[in-house]
Amino acid sequence: MIKIFVLIIGLLLVGLIFWWFFGKHKISTGESKVLENRQLATVIVNGGYNPAVLKLKQGIPTRLVFNRKDASSCLEHVVFSDFGIDKVLPLNKDVEISLDALKAGEYNYACGMNMFHGKIIVK
Repeated sequence: MIKIFVLIIGLLLVGLIFWWFFGKHKISTGESKVLENRQLATVIVNGGYNPAVLKLKQGIPTRLVFNRKDASSCLEHVVFSDFGIDKVLPLNKDVEISLDALKAGEYNYACGMNMFHGKIIVK
């Protein structure tokens, strides 16, 4: 009886792992607000990035505001490798990242351990 119970638990855990890594998860999308020739976008960091995909307008300087709610050490940094930016995100504090006017394209960012990812889409 114990062997059957252990087998069922093991299969459930394997299924959970497959779902976590290979399942389709809903990705939140947000757009910037344009104010006085600058665009502003806010990202809440809590078990990932929300929104995970930001849509920005081409040719307008951008101010990104990150606010980390998750105490996980993995999310202590946000790294924009395309721009050479690595910012520390203190818990429950706004951290601003200024970006010059961007060209159309997609720019990725991630946590310090490269486990959580986000994307900026500029059109």
